Amino acid sequence: MKALIGMALALTLSAHAQTTTSSMETTGLTQVWDKTFPQSEKVAHEKVTFRNRFGITLVADKYVPKQATGKLPAIAVGGPFGAVKEQASGRYAQQLAEAGFVTIAFDPSFTGESEGEPRYSSSMDINTEDFCAAVDYLSCCEQVDAERIGILGICGWGGLSLNAAALDPRIKATVAVTLYNLTRVTQKGYFDTMDEEARFALKQKLAAQRTEEFRTGDIKPQGGLPATTADNAPDYLKQYVDYYKSEKRGYHPRSLNSNMGWNITTTLMRLNQNLWIAADEIRTPVLIVHGEKAHSRYFGEEAYQKITNGKYADNKRLLIVPGATHCDLYDGGEGNFIPWNDIFTFYQSNLK
Repeated sequence: MKALIGMALALTLSAHAQTTTSSMETTGLTQVWDKTFPQSEKVAHEKVTFRNRFGITLVADKYVPKQATGKLPAIAVGGPFGAVKEQASGRYAQQLAEAGFVTIAFDPSFTGESEGEPRYSSSMDINTEDFCAAVDYLSCCEQVDAERIGILGICGWGGLSLNAAALDPRIKATVAVTLYNLTRVTQKGYFDTMDEEARFALKQKLAAQRTEEFRTGDIKPQGGLPATTADNAPDYLKQYVDYYKSEKRGYHPRSLNSNMGWNITTTLMRLNQNLWIAADEIRTPVLIVHGEKAHSRYFGEEAYQKITNGKYADNKRLLIVPGATHCDLYDGGEGNFIPWNDIFTFYQSNLK
């Protein structure tokens, strides 16, 4: 009986692998260059698709250095949280491809060109699986050395990248840029200003919203960022609006943060989860990059403390970029703040 069960499991996994690594179907996807950054002449670009273990088909932009030969190291890039691959993740992926890596920037489940219903939902386990599914794809890509795969996460996906790195030993190096701890900020609010009573009130509000949405069948979005901000608005809100709402910087019609935002109830399950519960078990190298002036800097410092709390502290680094805010590390900002050389060197040293 055990042998039969094992055979059935093997056949199932084999079928999944064939589905995942077969020729990629991109019919109906946007084929014109619609990124928020210029296309590089040094890099070949194509759309690819692959499925995660929840059966959701993800869509990614694949970037390959044109002059490359042989099997190359590879990096999967995700984020920011509420963005699409045409924004910051694509910029990082293309820049890393110029440096000699095969890269993919993917739309997470429920967002962008990727599948998943209801739209504009998030899930800590499914979104961590998205990173692992990207590693599946790269591991089976004929241009890639499967022993030299890394990941890069931006903003909320920087936090998720640590969860993926703690889970998946195929990930040999991780860069987390201007990262968030999504469970901490949901449970405690910005700068830990939410107490247990406020948290319970939020649970009541979200539970009532669920009931109404089930009754009507209409799942409501949060409404997204405002078009403009008041003079007394928090600086971080002004920075988000400046990036996501500006045609010159980061606006994209498929981006949640540029438009209607996440579903109202998508935060509910994060209230009872701990995203970095195994962060101190990450054995592979990690580089955390944060801006000196970022409102989210305390998440980067928290992450560094957690990943160096165990016996695998020697290969971890926290890099604070002088003068940079949170969103400056999305596209460089006015000061070209992204520390490309540090990121390139980190991957070149650890994916060799």
